[in-house]
Amino acid sequence: MNHTVISAVANIWTAPDSPRPFDHTMLDPTVSIREWLKIMTYDQRLGLCKDNVIQTQVLFGEEVLVTAEQDEWVSVIVPGQSSRKDKRGYPGWMKKNQLINTNLTQSNHTVSISKPTAFLYGDTREKEIELSFLTALPLIGEEDGFFKVATPIGDRLLRQTDAELVQHKKGTAEDIIQTGACFLELPYLWGGISGFGFDCSGFMYSLFKANGYSIPRDAGDQAKTGKKVPLHDIGAGDLLFFAYEEGKGAIHHVGLSIGDGKMLHSPKTGKSIEIITLKNTEYEKELCAARRCFSE
Repeated sequence: MNHTVISAVANIWTAPDSPRPFDHTMLDPTVSIREWLKIMTYDQRLGLCKDNVIQTQVLFGEEVLVTAEQDEWVSVIVPGQSSRKDKRGYPGWMKKNQLINTNLTQSNHTVSISKPTAFLYGDTREKEIELSFLTALPLIGEEDGFFKVATPIGDRLLRQTDAELVQHKKGTAEDIIQTGACFLELPYLWGGISGFGFDCSGFMYSLFKANGYSIPRDAGDQAKTGKKVPLHDIGAGDLLFFAYEEGKGAIHHVGLSIGDGKMLHSPKTGKSIEIITLKNTEYEKELCAARRCFSE
């Protein structure tokens, strides 16, 4: 049965016992993601990866497939995030209270948040929930500079300056790069797939999704999609993959070529989204593959 996410951004946990005491702000329907990010130390952020705490995230209004229940938890599949882990989508665990069993109003048009984050407003124009980039909701109408949208908690408003109509057209390499540049200096977040923080593959997944392309969620899967590009022929918009053992081991990172030997990427815990020159870096030694996933 499909259920709809009612939290601004919900963590997909590895298991029901994965959350740590200081993760409690991400376990209620009204998550406090900014507070969660603020209180975590470097070591606690690193633990999200090192201790296998979370797998990915889902956004407000996104549908998930519930496959099992365990007390206040549900095992879910995220159909919108393809993964080798399950042919139906990305698997993991969520708090049951972050989902509602309802279908959104059908519409011929959808609006998607185009800023890193934006507020959802009530009928009286009061701010209600801070939502993420790429949160997509059915369009009901327009009024006084707002989009009226259907949400799992009822009809609400989005500022037209914060969102845009989904056009179902494919972006160019330059479009993908420009989208990514909006997030420069945003701190890395393991498992992150929102405008509050991305990991490396979540960043690439989101940039391509924003420009009309569907690629897998994780770097290892992304390295098998699109068209293989010889390393001597890398161009702007190509995905770049990096592996341990100077490129001979397992893939551990992905970034976006922006041309001229430079890369846009979300590096690792403790660092922020940046543009770097590959020459004379560890990344140059570890570069192992490139894929072209956009329409030329």
